[in-house]
Parts: sequence; C-alpha cells; structure tokens
Amino acid sequence: MWGGRFAEGPSAIMREINASIPFDKALWREDIAGSRAHVAMLARQGIVSEADAAAIDKGLAQIAEEYEADGVAEDWDLEDIHMTVEARLTEIVGPVAGRLHTARSRNDQVATDFRMWVRSANRRAIAGIDAVLHALVARADEHADTIMPGFTHLQTAQPVTLGHHLLAYFEMLARDRSRFADALERMDECPLGSAALAGTGFDLDREMIAQALDFARPTCNSLDAVSDRDFALDYLMAASQCALHLSRLAEEFIIWASQPFGFVKLPDTLSTGSSIMPQKRNPDAAELVRGHAGRVIGCTTALMVTMKGLPLAYSKDMQDDKPPVFEAAGLMDLSLAAMAGMVADSGFDKARMRKAAEAGHATATDLADWLVRQADIPFREAHHITGAAVKLADEKGVALDGLAIEDLKAIDSRIDERVFDALSIDASVAARASYGGTAPERVREQVEDARKRLEKF
Repeated sequence: MWGGRFAEGPSAIMREINASIPFDKALWREDIAGSRAHVAMLARQGIVSEADAAAIDKGLAQIAEEYEADGVAEDWDLEDIHMTVEARLTEIVGPVAGRLHTARSRNDQVATDFRMWVRSANRRAIAGIDAVLHALVARADEHADTIMPGFTHLQTAQPVTLGHHLLAYFEMLARDRSRFADALERMDECPLGSAALAGTGFDLDREMIAQALDFARPTCNSLDAVSDRDFALDYLMAASQCALHLSRLAEEFIIWASQPFGFVKLPDTLSTGSSIMPQKRNPDAAELVRGHAGRVIGCTTALMVTMKGLPLAYSKDMQDDKPPVFEAAGLMDLSLAAMAGMVADSGFDKARMRKAAEAGHATATDLADWLVRQADIPFREAHHITGAAVKLADEKGVALDGLAIEDLKAIDSRIDERVFDALSIDASVAARASYGGTAPERVREQVEDARKRLEKF
C-alpha cells in the first residue's frame, strides 16, 4: 500500500499497533454498502465508466456473499477493513478495482461506515427498550392493586402498588428511548464525499450517496465530517444513562429475590445454581446487568478521553474509537434482552409483599395527614403526635392500626374512631390518588396512557 512513498515495509511493532482489522472487520457490511453507493455515483457523474462501475459492483457483491458465509479473513498487512475489501476486489476484478477509491479517502470512508454502524446500534437499543417497556406495562396492569412497601433509604416508607413501582421504570426507560431517538436524528448526515478533510475536486453528487445509504442529507463541512465522533458519544451517553436505569431495576430484582424479602421468583432461564450449595438460586443475569453498567460508563469515558484535545482533522488516535462503542453496544443489547425477560417472566409473591407493607408502620404519614384534615392540627404538630404513636406501637409490638383507640386518645384526645379508616394499607394506597400517585385507579390510568405512548413510538 505504501510502495510509492516508503522504501521499507512497516516494522513488526508498527504492523501490530497500526492494524485495526481485528475489530473494524465488524464494519464490513457498511463498508461494502458505502463502496457500492460511491461507485454508482461515480458512474452517474461520468467519473468512471459504466462498465468499470458494473464490474466493481459485481465484485463487491461477491465479497459480501463470501464474508456472510465465511467471515472476514485477517491480514494485518492490509491494516483495516477498507484495504481488506479493496485487496479482495482487486483479486476478483483486477486493476479496475483501483478506480473505486477515486474521490474518497479512508477518512470519510470510515466516518461513513462507523456512522452507519452506530445508527444500527441506536435502532437496536430502541427496539430493546421497547421490549422492556411493553413488559413493564403488562406487569403493571396485572399488579395495579398489588400492595408492596415503598422505600426511602431502603427503609419502609409508605405502601405503594407494584404496578406504580414498575411504571416508574417505564418513565425512566421512555426517556432513555428518547435519547437514542434524538441521537439518531442528529447523526442522520452522510460524510462520504468529504474525502481526506477538504472535500474533492471531482464533481460528486453527495445527495445521491446520502440517499442511497439512507441518510437525510450529506454533511455540511468536510473537516467536521471526518474529524468528529460526537455521534458515537451520543450513543454512548444515551447507553450510559440507560445502563444506569437498567442497573437500578436489576438491583431491585436482586434484593426482592433474596430470602429475607422473597417478593419475586426469577425465571429459571435467567438464574443459575451454586457449585457447592444445592439450595442456591442466584440472580446472575440481574447481577451482570448491574455490572455491565460500569463497563458501559467506562466505554463512554474512554472515547471522551480519546477525543479530548484532538486538532482537526483526522488523527490516528481515532482508530481507537470503535472498540468501546462495539463493546458498549454488545453489553446494551444483552442487558436490555435480559431485563425484558426478567420483567416479563418473574413471579411476584403478592402475600409476601403485602405482609412486608404492613410492617414498619408504613401508614404513619396517613395518621399525620388524618390529624391535619380531621383535627385541624398543623402538620408539624401532627408529625410529633404520630411519632409518639409509632413509639407506643413499637413498645406493644403491633402495627399502628393494632393500637386501641384508648391508646391513641391517651397520646392526643383529638383522635377518634374514624382514624382507623385511614390506618390500613389499603386505605393508605387508595388515598394516594393525586395525579401520578399510587392509587390503583391512577395506576390503571397510567397503564392506559403508557400503552397509547407505546403505540406512537
């Protein structure tokens, strides 16, 4: 490849550090698609003959069939997927293959290939999120009135419904979906035709190439087109946020599946056993989703640091742009599939969740609210009264609604029998009927709204 410029070939060290074919061979589909679009445009513009273009296109189609069947052979002397394809094309069609690289550079070639690959990764992420969203909505509908404890600081706070809890993750992941969708819109520009950095003197039809490769338009600035990877960072940052949300959901399932909680039984297909303890049922899939979040964030950081401070236009540092994106995308695809299956196929123990909600004085706030509404007591005073009631219930070993009315009246004479209507967990949940609240009627409304939103996606 370097014959006209260098008297000696690359050293073994240079050959190894310079070769990217071990990882960028993943771009072979995009590379061949870009080359076929490019040569068709060259023929249309009269830059190469129709006969040469036809021969090149036929050769590229043959290479695609070969790679599909047998994979891409690695020859490190060819460095990357672009030269690997061109070398094989030369073997098939002869010297005419050299016309393919007219009016383009590996700089705009790789920027186009990589952008197309990341575009597909975004679409896969959106499809994966949609699967999780559908599972969350289905289970939220099923458990719109299933009562469980709501936590703050992992301490029992107030009773909520499981449907409401699951819909919280629907909202998080719906926002994640929008981030990937926004990234898709921003990256919808084709760099091919920018050449090395300054454009080209050939009369190209860049609109034709963009249309052939399913881009909305060509990039506006050739320097920017070959030198930035913000489209990849857009994907990685959306993936990082999504991975954080998936990690939180996975952590909930890990906690809920532990014996002290016992809220959920994870599906056999996403659990493992122990090599020494036959009774174990380990939530390995959920733990790996939780672990993958750290790796995805690490990939994002890696590319950000790689791009930091690079002058325009292309620098060889940017060869390292692809491994972190490829790694993160693989982790995201797996994590989304795992969580979709976990949400859809786990079994929830309603009785265990309800019993846990009845413990820990989860209706204490309801007592305070009742004192405000029925006895016209300022909330801070009501909070103090309720604290005394909680202390007494602890001493007697009962729930708040297990205290006798005489006990409550001894704390504050303004309490009467009506208070027991507010102290059950069912009453507490039903009372939280404000918009966005946990009351079953509100959860069912939220489920219907979520389904309508899914239909619009």
